[in-house]
Amino acid sequence: MALSQQAQAIIALNRFGFSPRSVPSLQFDARAALLAELDDPRTGQIDSGDLRSSGAAMRAVFEFRQERKAERMMLARDAAKSEKASAEMQPGAGEAAGAGAKSSSMRAAEDAAKPPQPKRGPGLPQQIYLAEAKARFDAALAADCGFVERLVWFWSNHFCVSADKGQVRPLCGAFEREAIRPHVRGKFADMLMAVETHPAMLLYLDNARSMGPDSVAGRRRNKGLNENLARETLELHTVGVRTGYSQADVTNFAKVITGWSITPPRRPDGGEFVFNPRLHEPGAQRVIGHVYAEPGMGQGRAVLLALAKNPATARHIATKLARHFVADESPPALVERLAACYRDTDGDLKELAKVLVTASEAWDAPRAKLRKPSEWLVNALRVLDLSPPDVRPLIQALNLLGEPLWRPPAPNGFSDDSNAWLDGIAERLDVANQMSRRAGVLTDPQEVAARTLGPLLSADTRQTLARAESRPQALALLLMSPELQRR
Repeated sequence: MALSQQAQAIIALNRFGFSPRSVPSLQFDARAALLAELDDPRTGQIDSGDLRSSGAAMRAVFEFRQERKAERMMLARDAAKSEKASAEMQPGAGEAAGAGAKSSSMRAAEDAAKPPQPKRGPGLPQQIYLAEAKARFDAALAADCGFVERLVWFWSNHFCVSADKGQVRPLCGAFEREAIRPHVRGKFADMLMAVETHPAMLLYLDNARSMGPDSVAGRRRNKGLNENLARETLELHTVGVRTGYSQADVTNFAKVITGWSITPPRRPDGGEFVFNPRLHEPGAQRVIGHVYAEPGMGQGRAVLLALAKNPATARHIATKLARHFVADESPPALVERLAACYRDTDGDLKELAKVLVTASEAWDAPRAKLRKPSEWLVNALRVLDLSPPDVRPLIQALNLLGEPLWRPPAPNGFSDDSNAWLDGIAERLDVANQMSRRAGVLTDPQEVAARTLGPLLSADTRQTLARAESRPQALALLLMSPELQRR
């Protein structure tokens, strides 16, 4: 049976954005709404007034750790003095054993008389991480359609960094705000350059200290090359695997980007990207069949620009976009259309997004794509009209669901394949129960279902809600329904 325009609109909003808070009208034009959001420069951006830049975060964390180090040293000195004084007060070997016991009792009494130490809250790196996480959730919950926000999430996962690497944790949110969000409607080459020169990426993939073997620093320190950033830029960020590049290309590209580093955080300008010529490998380098003889920083820029223009990059990006938004098995015609758009527009990401939301394949695909945990969690909050003031339970929920925020298991990010998330469905029920209890008994499940799903609400789901023993249970079952698990 053909779906109504209203039903198609709801499917589109779920497929390309987040669940609508209310069913659109019968005359609602979903394509026009998605394109209008794409044209609005305010969408997908976060007001960073209360958030630190990556450089400011690195400097603040450095100072914080220096203060903590000084505190630990002071406590160690005080403890040593206390031990020394206690030892001097101990009775000699010939004195009665009871005197020693008395001394121990006195020490215990003295310790008990000391004021209790205040319990420390999260350290500054975690405070910064939590503030960035809340800003990200707030942006998703406040979004209208949420298409641009979903694009941000896609590119942030494509160019992922991990908070599990200690120095990167306070930079994850700034990385997304500084390297991803400003370029999500721009040129891929500009986003690529912003990503590969960002302090979070340079730290995550160990390029900040990479030295050319024949560089000034490399010859003096007898230290060498780190190929991580070069390899992942080729394999994951641009042309993709099995596209004709060799290990020699990886090594030569790694030489090209030596010197791409970060100013020490102890300096007033600390934590900022810097090109350090003392670390840079001199001379021309051959990468994927082309010799790059540009001096200094220009050599790396030239390689990244060539990678952005490579037809293999166009196909790699097209395939990933189609898989993320439409189907695990990307429709070949849609992939080809996206790849052609990429080539024709010189990697214009806004034009790619337009092709995505206007292609018939993207609209006609069955609703079989299982939502990733982060998408499902935000949709559940939107459906229940919840906006938790404390972001920590949301982070804990994502930990439970297997998609911890900004903590991918590897540089290839979290999987976009539905099968990767099937084993976590049981944990979703636990989270659904918690959120439904928070929504409370005053929330009518039938009203919520009708308001957010409208004509997509199946008879089976309607019956399941009616049979629930309580409103919170019915709400949890609604969140676990196929209509809200798949898009």
